[in-house]
Amino acid sequence: MSKTPYQKQPKEAFWRTAVAEPGIWNLQKLWRSKWALPSNAAFATYGSCFAQHISRAVQAEGKPWVNAEPCPKSTSSALAAKFGYGVYSARTANIYTARMLAFWAELAQDPDKCESVEIWEDNKGKQPRYRDSLRPMIEPEGFESPEECLALLKNTARAFGRSVAQAQVFVFTMGLTEGFENTRTGQPYALCPGTLAGTYNPDEHQFHNYTYPQILASMQTAIAALKEINPSLKILLTVSPVPLTATADKAHILLATTYSKSTLRAVAGDLATSDDDIDYFPSYEIISQPPTRGIFFEPNMRSVSLKGVELVMQHFFKGMRFTKEKLKENKAEAKRQAAILAEDAAAELACEEAALDTEATP
Repeated sequence: MSKTPYQKQPKEAFWRTAVAEPGIWNLQKLWRSKWALPSNAAFATYGSCFAQHISRAVQAEGKPWVNAEPCPKSTSSALAAKFGYGVYSARTANIYTARMLAFWAELAQDPDKCESVEIWEDNKGKQPRYRDSLRPMIEPEGFESPEECLALLKNTARAFGRSVAQAQVFVFTMGLTEGFENTRTGQPYALCPGTLAGTYNPDEHQFHNYTYPQILASMQTAIAALKEINPSLKILLTVSPVPLTATADKAHILLATTYSKSTLRAVAGDLATSDDDIDYFPSYEIISQPPTRGIFFEPNMRSVSLKGVELVMQHFFKGMRFTKEKLKENKAEAKRQAAILAEDAAAELACEEAALDTEATP
């Protein structure tokens, strides 16, 4: 008699031998990357708040990490982090939804589209300050003028595009299914207007709990745009294990979190299955599944402990395959990259000068 498919499976395919007996600290072969990367392959990292751990871990491991928007020289690391530098590969702040990722990719392709982004006036201080609605807290005190706000948003859009062009692997941590959009323009927001900045207007600000088809479509749009910038780019998806802080839907927060994470996990898995250039890393499973018994969450049951982050990153580098070979310089590609950098540098200088001119105007 022929063996059944189960009889042909290795021990990693069975809960008892793969999970129950080894326990969470001894899980083996949990993840193996699709690709064998050159030892000097560069990573660009973005996504929800958990993605910040991946940014730091890649650097700590000594792997090239793309920093396309570095902080001004002589800035302390604490001050740089306060202003959103060095957290992700560009100064985008957290990108929680697939819709937001698609929007950032669109801006990277055409930074002039930043002019359509809503700018909020903040009148809490003696002088009005301004915030762009994609990253309202990137400048803790806000910008001095709408022109400065827009100029630096364009800088970040260009930097986002540069990071995609320079990276071999684009790591994106999916965080939420919930978000808000402008009813007139369709522009997504980083957070609900009126939460930390801006003013909520129910006629203008529409809540969306994005469905599987909507998230899949947004991710496909975003990935297509990223691949236009860098055709050889590899996409590594993961899902944040951090539960929702709050929900704007009618469901209990526990149910809203389960919907959000399971939907994102399904989208990420299907994308990885359908494309050889897309892979999935199980940070969500390592932290949140039954074998952990919740030990990696802090007392608030949301924040992931340092031990949990360390375990996630151990599996990340254990499963990531690197060859002994290094990327060889492609002269044509190097020339193209140099042209992109020169064009962006000139545009950023022009933006900064425009902002300074605005500040000098009485």
